Amino acid sequence: MKLLRKAFFLVLSLSILGTLHAQPKAPKATDWIQLFNGKNLTGWDVKIAGYAVNDNYKNTFLAEDGMMRVKYDGYDRFDGRYGHIYYKQPYSYYRLRFEYRFLGEQLPGGDSWNVRNSGVMLHSQSAASLGKDQTFPVSLEMQFLGGLGSGERATGNLCSPGTIANINGKLDMAHCITSTSKTYEGDQWVKGEAIVYADSIIYHIVESDTVLTYTKARIGGDFVGKNNTFEMAHFTKEDAAHWRKLDNTPLKEGYIAFQSESHAIDFRNIELLPLKGCMDPKASNFKAFYEISDKVACEYEKGRRK
Repeated sequence: MKLLRKAFFLVLSLSILGTLHAQPKAPKATDWIQLFNGKNLTGWDVKIAGYAVNDNYKNTFLAEDGMMRVKYDGYDRFDGRYGHIYYKQPYSYYRLRFEYRFLGEQLPGGDSWNVRNSGVMLHSQSAASLGKDQTFPVSLEMQFLGGLGSGERATGNLCSPGTIANINGKLDMAHCITSTSKTYEGDQWVKGEAIVYADSIIYHIVESDTVLTYTKARIGGDFVGKNNTFEMAHFTKEDAAHWRKLDNTPLKEGYIAFQSESHAIDFRNIELLPLKGCMDPKASNFKAFYEISDKVACEYEKGRRK
């Protein structure tokens, strides 16, 4: 009996260990939400500085050949017409995947720092909440930079109009923080991904490499009312007062917006995997989305909230 009992507990223990170390179930392709349908801009709002919401000046943003394109065919000069295209729904916990490529030369009238420069805004304010002349939304920007043919130029960086975050556990007030990515030259397609867990932890991934990680995302920094930075220079007094009141508030959710910054760029395969089940094991999507990378962030979030 003792031998049988020992054998039973050995088999049970091995079974439990096997379960604990089993590969988590990966999400199915059908779990991903296609944010861009490849045919038109349905579900997206356009806001360009100086123009009303959904006044898509000179067809800056368009759907063509299965891509969301930022083009300047109708422009003579850029002249500060910074624009963004916003998905209709805000998110808090999610994985965002996409591909981008820069094209050709920069439009005349664009700033020198915007050559092969664009990005996607995470946790952004909505298109409707921007002031008419506001150039950039309060958000966390995953910045895209293309190589210029000489020297290194990382992509997947963090820029922070009206926001701040911690790098390696410490507040970093730099407006743009450089990632560890390689340089991508020419007009090649580049795969990007952002894994976002509310205000807790956010990963920037380029071509399957995690190139930047930051925590404790919140509203703050040198937005208007403090040092009147370029990005926030066109706030109304009312908007400035609103954001000052929210200084240091955790940034837990927001909209996703792709940029127009004077250099033509294409986007494709824009898709999102909701991760709301991360914090709730009873949620219907918990098991399907419980991947290795998600497990690390979920454990971080659970520990932070104890």
